[in-house]
Amino acid sequence: MFSVTVRDHMMIAHSLRGEVFGPAQRLHGATYLVDATFRRATLDADGIVVDIGRAAEALRAVVGELGYRNLDDEMDFNTTTEALAKVVADRLADRMRDDDLDGLVVTLHESHVAWASYERPL
Repeated sequence: MFSVTVRDHMMIAHSLRGEVFGPAQRLHGATYLVDATFRRATLDADGIVVDIGRAAEALRAVVGELGYRNLDDEMDFNTTTEALAKVVADRLADRMRDDDLDGLVVTLHESHVAWASYERPL
């Protein structure tokens, strides 16, 4: 499987529901480094997985929809890093549906020691 990864970032505000989240139950900010990895079993006629510029532009648009917002006001579920990775992946998949890709992995890095990913077919 071939892959190409593009990277961006987003800053959000949110709170997490449930005692398991301790102090994160209070409203707080998070800055996520966002990696989107596009996968193909074979390269296209130009010898590429995806146009990197197009992939980067699509990722920028998706994180632009989420960034600088209080996600408590916009989402009706617990916006954990794992759940947000799925939101980004699904929105990115919608933007890239015309590309002949096999899969997509979105990874949200919440710090230099912790991150979560969501993988889906395209």
